[in-house]
Amino acid sequence: MRDTTEALRERVREVLFSHPGSQREFAERIGLDATKLSKSLTGTRRFTPAELTQIAEIGNVTVNWLINGSDEAETVAAAPRRSARAGIERGDSGRYQQILDAAWHLIAERGYHSVRVSDVAEACGTSAATIHYYFPGRDDLLTETLRYSVKQAFDRQVAELHQIEGAHDRLLRLIELQLPTPGLLHLEWSIWLQVWNESSLRPELRMLHSDSYTRWHETIARTIRQGQRDGVFADTDPEEFTVNLTALIDGLGIQVLTERPGRSVARMREVLRDFVEREIVRH
Repeated sequence: MRDTTEALRERVREVLFSHPGSQREFAERIGLDATKLSKSLTGTRRFTPAELTQIAEIGNVTVNWLINGSDEAETVAAAPRRSARAGIERGDSGRYQQILDAAWHLIAERGYHSVRVSDVAEACGTSAATIHYYFPGRDDLLTETLRYSVKQAFDRQVAELHQIEGAHDRLLRLIELQLPTPGLLHLEWSIWLQVWNESSLRPELRMLHSDSYTRWHETIARTIRQGQRDGVFADTDPEEFTVNLTALIDGLGIQVLTERPGRSVARMREVLRDFVEREIVRH
Protein backbone atom coordinates (compact mmCIF):
# COMPACT_ATOMS: atom_id res chain seq x y z
CA MET A 1 0.00 0.00 0.00
CA ARG A 2 1.41 3.38 -0.96
CA ASP A 3 2.14 5.71 1.93
CA THR A 4 0.36 9.00 2.45
CA THR A 5 3.33 11.13 1.43
CA GLU A 6 3.64 9.40 -1.93
CA ALA A 7 -0.09 9.85 -2.60
CA LEU A 8 0.18 13.48 -1.51
CA ARG A 9 3.01 14.10 -3.97
CA GLU A 10 0.94 12.61 -6.79
CA ARG A 11 -1.94 14.94 -5.99
CA VAL A 12 0.40 17.95 -5.87
CA ARG A 13 1.68 16.91 -9.32
CA GLU A 14 -1.94 16.82 -10.51
CA VAL A 15 -2.41 20.41 -9.33
CA LEU A 16 0.91 21.38 -10.94
CA PHE A 17 -0.03 19.83 -14.30
CA SER A 18 -3.29 21.81 -14.29
CA HIS A 19 -1.47 25.06 -13.59
CA PRO A 20 -1.15 27.20 -16.74
CA GLY A 21 2.37 28.46 -15.93
CA SER A 22 5.71 26.73 -15.67
CA GLN A 23 6.92 24.67 -12.71
CA ARG A 24 9.22 27.54 -11.76
CA GLU A 25 6.27 29.98 -11.71
CA PHE A 26 4.25 27.51 -9.65
CA ALA A 27 7.13 27.25 -7.16
CA GLU A 28 7.33 31.02 -6.86
CA ARG A 29 3.60 31.27 -6.14
CA ILE A 30 3.94 28.93 -3.15
CA GLY A 31 7.07 30.68 -1.91
CA LEU A 32 9.65 28.11 -3.03
CA ASP A 33 12.53 28.03 -5.45
CA ALA A 34 12.24 25.43 -8.21
CA THR A 35 14.93 23.21 -6.66
CA LYS A 36 13.06 22.83 -3.38
CA LEU A 37 9.82 22.09 -5.22
CA SER A 38 11.58 19.35 -7.21
CA LYS A 39 12.95 17.84 -4.00
CA SER A 40 9.48 17.87 -2.44
CA LEU A 41 7.99 16.19 -5.50
CA THR A 42 10.62 13.43 -5.46
CA GLY A 43 10.28 12.84 -1.71
CA THR A 44 13.66 14.10 -0.51
CA ARG A 45 11.98 17.08 1.17
CA ARG A 46 8.58 17.46 2.86
CA PHE A 47 6.11 20.18 1.98
CA THR A 48 5.58 22.57 4.88
CA PRO A 49 2.07 23.33 6.16
CA ALA A 50 2.26 26.84 4.65
CA GLU A 51 3.23 25.38 1.25
CA LEU A 52 0.38 22.86 1.32
CA THR A 53 -2.06 25.66 2.12
CA GLN A 54 -0.75 27.70 -0.81
CA ILE A 55 -0.91 24.73 -3.18
CA ALA A 56 -4.53 24.10 -2.16
CA GLU A 57 -5.44 27.73 -2.81
CA ILE A 58 -3.69 27.85 -6.19
CA GLY A 59 -5.24 24.58 -7.28
CA ASN A 60 -8.74 25.40 -5.99
CA VAL A 61 -8.66 22.23 -3.86
CA THR A 62 -8.49 21.55 -0.11
CA VAL A 63 -5.52 20.45 1.96
CA ASN A 64 -7.69 17.53 3.05
CA TRP A 65 -7.85 16.37 -0.56
CA LEU A 66 -4.09 16.79 -0.97
CA ILE A 67 -3.32 14.74 2.14
CA ASN A 68 -6.23 12.29 2.33
CA GLY A 69 -7.63 12.20 -1.21
CA SER A 70 -11.09 13.55 -0.35
CA ASP A 71 -12.58 16.86 0.75
CA GLU A 72 -14.84 14.99 3.19
CA ALA A 73 -12.25 12.52 4.57
CA GLU A 74 -12.27 12.12 8.35
CA THR A 75 -9.27 14.09 9.52
CA VAL A 76 -7.88 16.23 12.34
CA ALA A 77 -10.33 19.07 11.69
CA ALA A 78 -14.04 19.00 10.90
CA ALA A 79 -14.69 19.64 7.20
CA PRO A 80 -16.83 22.62 6.21
CA ARG A 81 -20.45 21.65 5.61
CA ARG A 82 -20.71 24.21 2.84
CA SER A 83 -17.52 24.65 0.90
CA ALA A 84 -16.65 27.43 -1.56
CA ARG A 85 -19.32 27.99 -4.19
CA ALA A 86 -19.66 25.19 -6.71
CA GLY A 87 -20.10 25.73 -10.42
CA ILE A 88 -16.87 27.58 -11.18
CA GLU A 89 -15.21 25.96 -14.15
CA ARG A 90 -11.49 25.21 -13.90
CA GLY A 91 -10.74 27.69 -16.65
CA ASP A 92 -12.57 30.40 -14.72
CA SER A 93 -11.18 29.52 -11.28
CA GLY A 94 -8.12 31.77 -11.61
CA ARG A 95 -10.18 34.91 -12.23
CA TYR A 96 -12.74 33.91 -9.60
CA GLN A 97 -9.98 33.35 -7.04
CA GLN A 98 -8.38 36.70 -7.90
CA ILE A 99 -11.68 38.53 -7.36
CA LEU A 100 -12.47 36.64 -4.16
CA ASP A 101 -9.03 37.30 -2.72
CA ALA A 102 -9.26 41.01 -3.54
CA ALA A 103 -12.75 41.28 -2.05
CA TRP A 104 -11.65 39.39 1.07
CA HIS A 105 -8.74 41.76 1.70
CA LEU A 106 -10.77 44.90 0.99
CA ILE A 107 -13.63 43.88 3.28
CA ALA A 108 -11.22 42.85 6.04
CA GLU A 109 -9.25 46.08 5.80
CA ARG A 110 -11.98 48.66 5.11
CA GLY A 111 -15.22 47.09 6.30
CA TYR A 112 -18.01 45.53 4.26
CA HIS A 113 -20.12 48.67 3.99
CA SER A 114 -17.15 50.72 2.76
CA VAL A 115 -16.31 48.41 -0.15
CA ARG A 116 -17.97 48.94 -3.53
CA VAL A 117 -17.99 46.57 -6.48
CA SER A 118 -15.97 49.19 -8.37
CA ASP A 119 -13.27 48.99 -5.64
CA VAL A 120 -12.95 45.24 -6.19
CA ALA A 121 -12.86 45.74 -9.97
CA GLU A 122 -10.11 48.33 -9.61
CA ALA A 123 -8.06 46.05 -7.35
CA CYS A 124 -8.32 43.27 -9.96
CA GLY A 125 -7.73 45.49 -12.97
CA THR A 126 -11.05 44.50 -14.49
CA SER A 127 -14.58 45.85 -14.95
CA ALA A 128 -17.56 45.92 -12.60
CA ALA A 129 -19.39 43.74 -15.14
CA THR A 130 -16.78 41.00 -14.65
CA ILE A 131 -17.23 41.16 -10.88
CA HIS A 132 -21.01 40.85 -11.30
CA TYR A 133 -20.52 37.80 -13.52
CA TYR A 134 -19.07 35.91 -10.56
CA PHE A 135 -20.87 37.78 -7.76
CA PRO A 136 -24.31 38.98 -8.95
CA GLY A 137 -24.83 41.24 -5.92
CA ARG A 138 -22.63 42.96 -3.38
CA ASP A 139 -24.05 40.78 -0.62
CA ASP A 140 -22.66 37.76 -2.45
CA LEU A 141 -19.17 39.13 -1.83
CA LEU A 142 -19.64 38.97 1.95
CA THR A 143 -21.17 35.49 1.79
CA GLU A 144 -18.29 34.16 -0.28
CA THR A 145 -15.63 35.86 1.82
CA LEU A 146 -17.03 33.99 4.83
CA ARG A 147 -16.84 30.71 2.92
CA TYR A 148 -13.32 31.66 1.85
CA SER A 149 -12.30 32.33 5.47
CA VAL A 150 -13.74 28.98 6.55
CA LYS A 151 -11.84 27.16 3.81
CA GLN A 152 -8.61 28.97 4.72
CA ALA A 153 -9.01 28.02 8.38
CA PHE A 154 -9.81 24.39 7.51
CA ASP A 155 -6.83 24.12 5.16
CA ARG A 156 -4.51 25.70 7.70
CA GLN A 157 -5.70 23.40 10.49
CA VAL A 158 -5.37 20.21 8.43
CA ALA A 159 -1.92 21.22 7.17
CA GLU A 160 -0.66 22.14 10.63
CA LEU A 161 -2.28 19.43 12.72
CA HIS A 162 -2.05 16.23 10.69
CA GLN A 163 1.48 15.53 11.90
CA ILE A 164 0.75 16.31 15.57
CA GLU A 165 -0.19 13.06 17.32
CA GLY A 166 -0.91 14.22 20.88
CA ALA A 167 -4.31 15.77 21.60
CA HIS A 168 -2.84 18.21 24.14
CA ASP A 169 -0.28 19.58 21.67
CA ARG A 170 -2.94 19.63 18.97
CA LEU A 171 -5.32 21.66 21.13
CA LEU A 172 -2.59 24.18 21.96
CA ARG A 173 -1.77 24.48 18.26
CA LEU A 174 -5.46 25.01 17.46
CA ILE A 175 -5.47 27.88 19.95
CA GLU A 176 -2.34 29.34 18.39
CA LEU A 177 -3.94 29.22 14.94
CA GLN A 178 -6.90 31.19 16.30
CA LEU A 179 -4.95 34.12 17.74
CA PRO A 180 -5.48 37.43 15.88
CA THR A 181 -1.78 37.91 15.16
CA PRO A 182 -0.83 40.66 12.69
CA GLY A 183 -1.37 39.69 9.06
CA LEU A 184 -3.65 36.94 7.77
CA LEU A 185 -5.21 35.93 11.09
CA HIS A 186 -5.98 39.52 12.08
CA LEU A 187 -7.73 40.03 8.72
CA GLU A 188 -9.61 36.76 9.17
CA TRP A 189 -10.86 37.95 12.56
CA SER A 190 -12.03 41.19 10.93
CA ILE A 191 -14.14 39.17 8.49
CA TRP A 192 -15.67 37.14 11.33
CA LEU A 193 -16.45 40.25 13.36
CA GLN A 194 -18.33 41.74 10.40
CA VAL A 195 -20.16 38.49 9.68
CA TRP A 196 -21.30 38.29 13.31
CA ASN A 197 -22.71 41.79 13.02
CA GLU A 198 -24.42 41.18 9.67
CA SER A 199 -25.82 37.81 10.82
CA SER A 200 -27.50 39.49 13.77
CA LEU A 201 -29.32 41.79 11.32
CA ARG A 202 -29.83 39.51 8.30
CA PRO A 203 -31.52 36.12 8.88
CA GLU A 204 -30.40 34.81 5.47
CA LEU A 205 -26.78 34.78 6.69
CA ARG A 206 -27.45 32.89 9.89
CA MET A 207 -27.51 29.37 8.45
CA LEU A 208 -24.17 29.81 6.71
CA HIS A 209 -22.70 31.40 9.81
CA SER A 210 -24.04 28.58 11.98
CA ASP A 211 -22.64 25.89 9.68
CA SER A 212 -19.27 27.64 9.60
CA TYR A 213 -19.09 28.00 13.37
CA THR A 214 -20.21 24.40 13.89
CA ARG A 215 -17.14 23.25 11.94
CA TRP A 216 -14.86 25.08 14.38
CA HIS A 217 -16.79 23.75 17.39
CA GLU A 218 -16.58 20.16 16.13
CA THR A 219 -12.83 20.46 15.51
CA ILE A 220 -12.20 21.34 19.15
CA ALA A 221 -14.71 18.81 20.49
CA ARG A 222 -13.16 15.90 18.58
CA THR A 223 -9.71 16.93 19.84
CA ILE A 224 -11.04 16.85 23.41
CA ARG A 225 -12.60 13.42 22.88
CA GLN A 226 -9.33 12.08 21.49
CA GLY A 227 -7.46 13.43 24.51
CA GLN A 228 -9.94 11.77 26.83
CA ARG A 229 -9.50 8.44 25.04
CA ASP A 230 -5.73 8.85 25.35
CA GLY A 231 -6.00 9.67 29.05
CA VAL A 232 -4.45 13.14 28.84
CA PHE A 233 -7.71 15.10 29.33
CA ALA A 234 -10.12 14.88 32.25
CA ASP A 235 -13.48 13.15 31.84
CA THR A 236 -15.52 16.31 31.57
CA ASP A 237 -18.29 16.92 29.03
CA PRO A 238 -16.41 17.70 25.77
CA GLU A 239 -19.34 19.68 24.35
CA GLU A 240 -19.63 21.87 27.43
CA PHE A 241 -15.88 22.46 27.55
CA THR A 242 -15.89 23.40 23.86
CA VAL A 243 -18.69 25.91 24.41
CA ASN A 244 -16.70 27.53 27.21
CA LEU A 245 -13.41 27.55 25.30
CA THR A 246 -14.88 28.96 22.08
CA ALA A 247 -16.73 31.65 24.02
CA LEU A 248 -13.48 32.61 25.75
CA ILE A 249 -11.61 32.71 22.42
CA ASP A 250 -14.33 34.86 20.85
CA GLY A 251 -14.49 37.31 23.72
CA LEU A 252 -10.73 37.72 24.02
CA GLY A 253 -10.31 37.95 20.24
CA ILE A 254 -12.83 40.78 20.02
CA GLN A 255 -11.08 42.63 22.84
CA VAL A 256 -7.71 42.28 21.12
CA LEU A 257 -9.13 43.30 17.74
CA THR A 258 -10.77 46.41 19.22
CA GLU A 259 -7.56 47.20 21.11
CA ARG A 260 -9.00 47.24 24.59
CA PRO A 261 -6.28 48.49 26.97
CA GLY A 262 -4.41 45.63 28.59
CA ARG A 263 -5.49 43.11 25.96
CA SER A 264 -2.92 41.71 23.55
CA VAL A 265 -2.25 38.53 21.58
CA ALA A 266 0.32 37.51 24.20
CA ARG A 267 -2.18 38.00 27.02
CA MET A 268 -4.88 36.14 25.08
CA ARG A 269 -2.51 33.21 24.56
CA GLU A 270 -1.64 33.15 28.27
CA VAL A 271 -5.28 33.17 29.40
CA LEU A 272 -6.29 30.41 26.97
CA ARG A 273 -3.37 28.16 27.86
CA ASP A 274 -4.09 28.64 31.58
CA PHE A 275 -7.74 27.76 30.99
CA VAL A 276 -6.83 24.54 29.16
CA GLU A 277 -4.30 23.56 31.83
CA ARG A 278 -6.74 24.25 34.66
CA GLU A 279 -9.97 22.90 33.20
CA ILE A 280 -9.17 19.94 30.96
CA VAL A 281 -5.61 18.61 31.38
CA ARG A 282 -5.43 15.55 33.59
CA HIS A 283 -2.87 15.97 36.41
